[in-house]
Amino acid sequence: MNLKDKTLLITGIDEFVGLRTAELAIAQGMKVRGLKSSTEQNKQLQNLGVEIIIGSITDSTIAQKACQGVDIVLHTDQLAEEAGAIKNFRDVNVGGTVNMAKAAKQAGVKTFVHLSSVMVYGFNYPNGVTESGPLSGENNPYCETKIEAETAVLELNNPPDFGIIVIRAGDVYGPGSIPWIVRPVLMMRQKLFACANDGKGVINHVYIDNLIDGIFLAIEKETYGEIFNITDGQETSWKEYFMRLAAMEGLSAPLSLPKDEIKLFLKLRVQGQKLFRKKVDILPESIDFMTRPYACSIVKAQSMLNYKPTIHLEEGMQRTHEWLQKTDIQSLIK
Repeated sequence: MNLKDKTLLITGIDEFVGLRTAELAIAQGMKVRGLKSSTEQNKQLQNLGVEIIIGSITDSTIAQKACQGVDIVLHTDQLAEEAGAIKNFRDVNVGGTVNMAKAAKQAGVKTFVHLSSVMVYGFNYPNGVTESGPLSGENNPYCETKIEAETAVLELNNPPDFGIIVIRAGDVYGPGSIPWIVRPVLMMRQKLFACANDGKGVINHVYIDNLIDGIFLAIEKETYGEIFNITDGQETSWKEYFMRLAAMEGLSAPLSLPKDEIKLFLKLRVQGQKLFRKKVDILPESIDFMTRPYACSIVKAQSMLNYKPTIHLEEGMQRTHEWLQKTDIQSLIK
């Protein structure tokens, strides 16, 4: 499929992945429509001239309206938190995904890309885990509902009329990344950040533009019914990643503490924030997300899509540093 002049609908267009995808899609000659739940105006989207529809992915009327006259849907909208009530996650991550996919199918959309996550493998998977798994919900609502969403949406795959592609994104970093850039930097500035278990294990980082390259390749090649891990394909330890982040910002190297100690500290911090009616900024469960031991395999994406991550960690960090220097990141924490 030639992407030029195609109309792309992006759900969650005002979030990190959606916003950057819109920029790169327009640069490739695509027309972009965006669905977002927030009524707040976004200057970047206004400057891009994107057509915006405001509403929820769980609303079938809104979903049908958004999908009319669209060639491709990139579904990025999700509830991405470390913990919480499973019902809330299911409503958005499963119900919202299926609602959007059914609306797209009914509207005659050809391609539906579901943005999933390597978190479907859980916290303790085999080294070089491939798309065939094993999958593990870990009794975590985010992991569980991302697995459920993949299963549900792939049942609607019916090429050539309607094709589903699932992208399991790694830990997406770059300008605008809340979990892997903004939160760690803010905590480092307050001298509250520590690596768990000496930062052993591997971060499956993927620079935002590399992820979008992978998504566009999968659409161009019409790989319907397929699932792809998309990461930078580098084995970077958590310690190295966070040491680079601190050094880049001229901050002290993070301390290392046992995982259980950090979780206890965060638990007490959350209780204190709730007591003083402050917004809870980081949950103890986030440490489980930051102690995964191995790298995921991207061999399938490399062989089937000819995917080659072009922006390596050094350049990705430099681009992120330039963005951090001109951005008030505190304002990005909702």
